[in-house]
Amino acid sequence: MPLRERFLRGPGLRETRALGLAVSGGGDSMALLHLAAEAGIATRAVTVDHGLRPEAADEARAVARVCAGLGVPHDILRWEGWDGRGNLMDQARRARLRLIADWARAAGLEAVALGHTRDDVAETFLMRLARGAGVDGLAAMQAVRRAEGMVWLRPLLKIGREELRADLRRRGATWIEDPSNDNPAFDRVRVRQAMESLASLGLRPERLAEVASHLAEVRDALDLQLREAARNLVRVDRGDVVLAPAALELPPELLRRLLRAALQWVASAEYGPRGPALGQAIRRLSEGTTVTLHGCRLSSRREGLRIGREWQAVRSVVAAAGRRWDGRWDLQGPGGTDFSADRLEIRALGAEGLARCPDWRASGLPRPSLLASPSVWRGEALVAAPLAGLSNGWTAVADPLRNGDFLSLLSH
Repeated sequence: MPLRERFLRGPGLRETRALGLAVSGGGDSMALLHLAAEAGIATRAVTVDHGLRPEAADEARAVARVCAGLGVPHDILRWEGWDGRGNLMDQARRARLRLIADWARAAGLEAVALGHTRDDVAETFLMRLARGAGVDGLAAMQAVRRAEGMVWLRPLLKIGREELRADLRRRGATWIEDPSNDNPAFDRVRVRQAMESLASLGLRPERLAEVASHLAEVRDALDLQLREAARNLVRVDRGDVVLAPAALELPPELLRRLLRAALQWVASAEYGPRGPALGQAIRRLSEGTTVTLHGCRLSSRREGLRIGREWQAVRSVVAAAGRRWDGRWDLQGPGGTDFSADRLEIRALGAEGLARCPDWRASGLPRPSLLASPSVWRGEALVAAPLAGLSNGWTAVADPLRNGDFLSLLSH
């Protein structure tokens, strides 16, 4: 089958009317650009200059020139957020996703296509295998994914890197080789070097990607079981997640998935807790012990297992009124409220605030949940605590900022 047809078979491409292309200038993303332009898809390209190499600005402009020749609109975004601390590669990746997602929404795009290939699937499989990953970690990258409020497509996952470069050479097109691709300080580079030896054992990228695809099918089957369990055994109670007692009798893998999804939502986190920490928490919960994990409090009660935000995790979280608090809470005041003029801010209620709510027991929420609940303050004066019976015309609704998957598990 011609490369162009295999590309167009990528999930989501034919249904997307306005597509963004993330083009770094490397061989994979340049092949993505040429294939999309040849297919006549309405696209707009973007290049992120992380400002980490002096050549990066020139490379971004080189991509712009190629896009102009293909008739593809192109924008350059610049990231200047690294302060020299922490994991540079991880911070750059996260920043790139945020920048591109914001750009795509502003441009009215429905989805953004990335240039990950079959070789990326194989390399990621080996890297995660070395870290002892489970099914989700070893499964192939998702061809369609939602993150940062945007749909991300990977239409090249079944195509090899060398085949794409051969196509670029046939077109007379050029690409940029990032010098970091030869730097053995990076895990992915060392994995690529090791794969040359593994090929003699039959462990070529195609075979490794095939295994990862099999595990992706296992992941999808488990997700179906997870949805069924969530619909039958889980409810959301004013921002807390409550699992029916029968949930603790689920097969271990389903229970882990259910708890991870719940913790991720309650904590407004991009990822759930790591496997060993979650496994230890499950063992302690089975003994009836209250557990704190991932910024959440898990306690066994007559109603089942309640998962709420931990007070210590939000005690210093402050947001201006009218803005989202702790990643998932929207608070709305009575009509005519002027947030800025009234100098209002949102904080966790805490023990001091709860003491000013005489009817908090009538709410039916446990005290620890109320301590971590959102409340409105003007200086040291408590204005409203909607979940603790002191509404004063205010409402509080929990809705995720990035992770909508958990609530969708509960929909019928």
